[in-house]
Amino acid sequence: MVLTTKGLATRQRILEGAAAYLRTSDPGNATLDDIRNVTQSSKSQLFHYFPGGKEELFLAVARYEADRVLDDQQPHLGALDSWAAWDRWRKAVIARYKAQGANCPLASLMNQVGSVPGAAEVSTTLLRQWQDHVQRGIETMQAKGEVSREINARRTAAAFIAGIQGGVTVLRTTGRTEHLESILGLLIAYLRESTAASTRA
Repeated sequence: MVLTTKGLATRQRILEGAAAYLRTSDPGNATLDDIRNVTQSSKSQLFHYFPGGKEELFLAVARYEADRVLDDQQPHLGALDSWAAWDRWRKAVIARYKAQGANCPLASLMNQVGSVPGAAEVSTTLLRQWQDHVQRGIETMQAKGEVSREINARRTAAAFIAGIQGGVTVLRTTGRTEHLESILGLLIAYLRESTAASTRA
């Protein structure tokens, strides 16, 4: 479906309104009538822009929320070129998840559309892009001599993402960010100490 400029704007308005509403409610209990009311849209509009109904709309919102995960970490995530930048990124990640608390809108949405074609791609794409950013940051620090070239940038970036996801899982259970803070602190310390360790060896 090819949309006009006005059509694209209307679809985006519905998408953003639905995302804002679903962040404050349980997606499992939300209906299209709820979305229609909060976005001030007609039923025909909803099915025009999201012909697959609730599942298509929720999948679009999940993609939108996945993009926000990375956007909320910028500009720090895209500029990991000094230890000060890494610290700013660490603080941005922790602040984001402190603000989110135990409620994770993306996880809730993915639970609703897990069997819909394209759902798995949302999470896979998010994690790949996130890991790519961290890997580029490590490689930048290696080029500057701040991180040992013996460090495997790809594997270490994967450890960062796995650690963050683990910390977020604990946060959703306990409401506390201490595990997330600990793993980020430990992994950044590992990078900082790698050059000194390589020199001693």
